[in-house]
Amino acid sequence: MIRSPARIAAFVAAAALGACGGEEHGDLKQELAELTKDVRGRVEPLPQVKPYEPVPYTAEGQIDPFRPERIDVAAAGSRAGASKLAPDPNRPKEPLESFPLESIQMLGTITRNKEVFALVKAGPNLYRVQQGNYMGQNFGVVTAIDEGAINLKELVQDSGGEWVERTSSLQLVEAKR
Repeated sequence: MIRSPARIAAFVAAAALGACGGEEHGDLKQELAELTKDVRGRVEPLPQVKPYEPVPYTAEGQIDPFRPERIDVAAAGSRAGASKLAPDPNRPKEPLESFPLESIQMLGTITRNKEVFALVKAGPNLYRVQQGNYMGQNFGVVTAIDEGAINLKELVQDSGGEWVERTSSLQLVEAKR
């Protein structure tokens, strides 16, 4: 008995939905069909294809810039003009040459037996530097140390590949209090 009112309600709902599903928008569909019966789609004609005109290759009589002989001549010219300033490739590297000069900090100086040393910090370590030591990645050699700076002479290549000297200095870092 309890199920019969639920069944009746479900049947009534299904019948109501079935009645609504018929021609709900029938008048709109009929009007749209009437308005579009004379409308035809129009496709533009394809554009004219232009004939292909080949362009002649005229560089076959010129010198090939990628010929191995030409590359060897250029390399020999750069070797012949090798500078006397070129760094020694057989010299053993010092620890401070693995750091860029911008990342090395001068912390102070120490004088011992009239010889001046500089204390520098590179990475987490402290190093003692004297005149003649190398530091930085541009083959920089220490030329002078005073209380406020370390002066260096670096070797760098210019745009032509020649080695040239450049002077630079590493200034004392003031302690923050």
